[in-house]
Amino acid sequence: MNRRERVPLYKAETKVIFEGMEPGTYIHYFKDAVQVDNETHEIHGKGAVNNRLSEMVMVTLGSMGIPTHFIRRLNMREQVVRALDLLKVKVVVRNTAAGTFVSRFGLEEGMRLPRPIVEFLWQQEGHPFQYVSEEHITAFGWAAPAEIEEMTGLALRINDFLTGLFFAIGVQLVDCKLQFGRCYSDFHDESRLVLADEITPDGCRLLDIKSQQKFDRGSYASFSTEGAFDYQEIGRRFGFSGPLGVVPQKVDGE
Repeated sequence: MNRRERVPLYKAETKVIFEGMEPGTYIHYFKDAVQVDNETHEIHGKGAVNNRLSEMVMVTLGSMGIPTHFIRRLNMREQVVRALDLLKVKVVVRNTAAGTFVSRFGLEEGMRLPRPIVEFLWQQEGHPFQYVSEEHITAFGWAAPAEIEEMTGLALRINDFLTGLFFAIGVQLVDCKLQFGRCYSDFHDESRLVLADEITPDGCRLLDIKSQQKFDRGSYASFSTEGAFDYQEIGRRFGFSGPLGVVPQKVDGE
């Protein structure tokens, strides 16, 4: 299909999903956009950094035996991924008290948790994410008990890997948000859980270990050109970043 003829299957603030050129695949386009306080801003080059970072993480996790939807990187801002039956819940793994976790439990911001804590999120279209329990998930048929157990185990393994990966470049992983989906066999009678979506600063809270500067999309209360530094610096430390700037970029279908 000609690039200009593609119709988006799904559009969000930071990504666009197209039908893939091969059966059972999608194309994930990483937009040069960041959402802060319900406002979307453009950072030229941010999508390329996130594409490269997510590729690196997915490939390494795959080599560790953790199945992912990643197939290959197509170009600077696109990658080919498997089409999955996404679960209706997302998984958050917390290493440090931050965000709503602080107010919900009366903790001090930045307090190291005794061990990684796994939480589940569900979102009704047009509404904010809600924290849900395993009882909610099984009662409403969003996932089976065995899938919840598998998700939890995979999420903790992924968190452990990411903690070490970011620590190696002087960055602390505060928490991460993960999504899983069912990948069916050719006969559709069996499925396995597969890591989906992306692993980037858009879904992780990150802190510079020395300066405690935040390296994620929530790192500034009011957006400015300094926001480009977050992605540029993370990319630079991994060795694949170019100059970033606040320049709008257009995507097919927008």
